[in-house]
Amino acid sequence: MPESGGSADEKNPGSPSSEGSSSVHDVFLSYASQDAAIANAVVGALERNGITCWIAPRDVIPGDLYADGIIRAINGAKVLVLVLSASAIASPHVGKEIERASSKRRPIITVRTDIASLTTALEYFLSESQWVDLAGKGTEAELKKLVNAVRIRLSAPSAPQASSSSGPYGAGPKTAERRIARWGGAGVGVLVLAAIALFALRPWTQTQPTAAATTAPPISVPVTVPAAPEKSVAVLPFVDMSEKKDQEYFSDGMSEELIDMLTKIPDLRVPARTSSFYFKGRPTTISEMAKTLGVAYVLEGSVRKSGNVLRVTAQLIRVNTGYHLWSETYDRQIGDVFKVQDDIAGAVVKALKISLMGGALPESAGTQSVEAYNLYLQARAIHVQANSRSDYAREVEYLRKAIDADPQFANAWALLSRVVAAQGQENYVPAKQAIEESRRAANRALELNPRLPDAHTAVAKIYVDDDLDIRRGESQVQQALALDPNNSFSLSWAAWLAAYKGEFEQAIALAQRSIDSDPVNSNRYENLASILYIAKRYPEALAAIRKHDDLSPGANRERSLSAFINLASGDAASALAAIESEPDLATNCGCRVVALDALGRKPEADLALANLEKNHANDNATGIAKVYASRGDLNQAFKWFDRGYRQHEFELMWIKVDPLVKNVQADPRFTALLRKLGLQD
Repeated sequence: MPESGGSADEKNPGSPSSEGSSSVHDVFLSYASQDAAIANAVVGALERNGITCWIAPRDVIPGDLYADGIIRAINGAKVLVLVLSASAIASPHVGKEIERASSKRRPIITVRTDIASLTTALEYFLSESQWVDLAGKGTEAELKKLVNAVRIRLSAPSAPQASSSSGPYGAGPKTAERRIARWGGAGVGVLVLAAIALFALRPWTQTQPTAAATTAPPISVPVTVPAAPEKSVAVLPFVDMSEKKDQEYFSDGMSEELIDMLTKIPDLRVPARTSSFYFKGRPTTISEMAKTLGVAYVLEGSVRKSGNVLRVTAQLIRVNTGYHLWSETYDRQIGDVFKVQDDIAGAVVKALKISLMGGALPESAGTQSVEAYNLYLQARAIHVQANSRSDYAREVEYLRKAIDADPQFANAWALLSRVVAAQGQENYVPAKQAIEESRRAANRALELNPRLPDAHTAVAKIYVDDDLDIRRGESQVQQALALDPNNSFSLSWAAWLAAYKGEFEQAIALAQRSIDSDPVNSNRYENLASILYIAKRYPEALAAIRKHDDLSPGANRERSLSAFINLASGDAASALAAIESEPDLATNCGCRVVALDALGRKPEADLALANLEKNHANDNATGIAKVYASRGDLNQAFKWFDRGYRQHEFELMWIKVDPLVKNVQADPRFTALLRKLGLQD
């Protein structure tokens, strides 16, 4: 198969030109197969401006020989556009096409993409053309110059056609005079990258050769790719992450809507859909796509459908650093999908206007620092799916940078408190360090903005988890809900507090309200599952965990809960399988000891308990106490409960309702402990 115009990737032939495969058209595209993306983009740009093109394999008539089709196409073209690259220089087919066009006295407009040295033959044919190197900033005005220049070349009087008796590809001219006649005027080179990332024209004019010259001096023009315009963004096709992969139409529509809306922003350069969608499904890095598209930023995203809810996530990436400048997640009920698209696209465009074009943030943002706000949004996007040490570390890094950018940003302080607390609870950082920093951040958030619900809830979390003071925690949560009755984080904490006290119906109702407010947040379903577990509604608890898994594939945090539910349901084998599928869980969860006991594997259970006491006495005394409680060893159970209280382990808040501690609930020491925790009057 030919390497030039006849070798474009048949999976990406582009849309047919208005002339289709007819014998008369304005432009013939000559290119090597490696440059198919650029060639297709050139065709797209020309045809949108009414310039008809012939490009193979798109316009080869079925059943035709490639060579015959190419010869007829060159004969019928008014101009040959050459995509000149190292690949094209090495291609014998490109050389023949250039020779044929020259023999027919067709102007050749050269699109140069690299600085590979020309062969002597190509120097001979191209020595007098103008060259377009990568320069300029690719504005609409420059595009207009480009289209006008091509039209001028097409409107020039046609040169008489040379005889074709010299063979199928013709013969090249022999003298400089014939070369001058052949060109008939200055050609204009064009470079349109695959994203229609257009660059300004920089003509390069050589001295006309003398009549005695048979070749021109070698062309040596350094070509460097300039930095992409600062105000430029490509919208990549959004990815359908739905379980059934049935939302691709919505994902594509979302991307197209964004492209359409962004192109209306003055001074913002946005590659057209054809160029951005060229990369769909191809294993290409963001930096490679951006380089081809000639943009400084890319907007990527995903769509996930769960039940009647659509979650659309969008993030803006600074290409030269890989830095996530902005990120946001939008949850919408499925109804009028076009209205949902418009709604989300409008919100994204508004955010991007702030990020890329400058402007005041809304008061609800909590800051007037665009940098701080973007960093905060990115941290919040990570927070929803955080499931590892590195996730939490990245989130903390973004939040600290946001606070550096605006130390008065209460929202960032409140979220930092939550994330650092989670790091401590997951043993990613020392517990004492996490408690101190989390408390400091929560108090700072509340000091900066007493009307911020998340600040009140962050303080409530400190009171309950670290101080084991449920009464003061309840007071803060009530203040948060008074400020915003639909705040998902506050509703979730209100549900926990009701559950701790055994008020299960109220807890379940509050948990469901938190889901209604944040319907695709997997953490909300994990919370609901925990409450259903202590309410002894085990099948519903497992269903809530499955919903969590659907929304957050690969998360491991719910496996200990699955194990406890299976244990309480009498299925110790399933519980043990869930535990041992996760190495960390197998070594630090008392549920493994209980499962082994239930299966009659006491020697293994004793060894597991000994290891638990040896390795986790300082961070999981409550878990050890539950093991002894399940075994009926009350003295050991209360010894470890007391240690857990001294270590301020938040797991103690569950003991009033935890099925594993039913053996100790009649003991007076248990009642005294509940009173200390504020769980009983």
